[in-house]
Amino acid sequence: MFNQIFATGFSDTDTLGHINNCKFPIWFENARDPIFKMFTPDLDPKQWKLILAKIEVEFVAQSFYGKDVEVKTYVSRIGGSSFVVAQDAYQDDVMVARGLATLVYFDYHNQKSMALDGHLKEELKKHLI
Repeated sequence: MFNQIFATGFSDTDTLGHINNCKFPIWFENARDPIFKMFTPDLDPKQWKLILAKIEVEFVAQSFYGKDVEVKTYVSRIGGSSFVVAQDAYQDDVMVARGLATLVYFDYHNQKSMALDGHLKEELKKHLI
């Protein structure tokens, strides 16, 4: 599992004073960097090997400006060419959002998915919950 802390900014809020719903998918994507580095260690976009097939975000509780948000990232499923990253966001030790992202190991040159090799599967399994 990976943990990352995000500071909330005034511009992250909506007119009700809550953290805007659009902010969580951005934080979730940024918190997936350690997963991305398993596939492209230098994060060079010309060597990118993943595509995002699906995201889901569930808002569990209200979140507010001025308090950090912690995102916990782990792998929840590993398939033949895809895997699911699950993420939970906490503020003051209360879960405020959770998300799922389905990522596909992808060959951009040939425009098709690739099978996850043994090494990649083993790296992903280290974070499987």
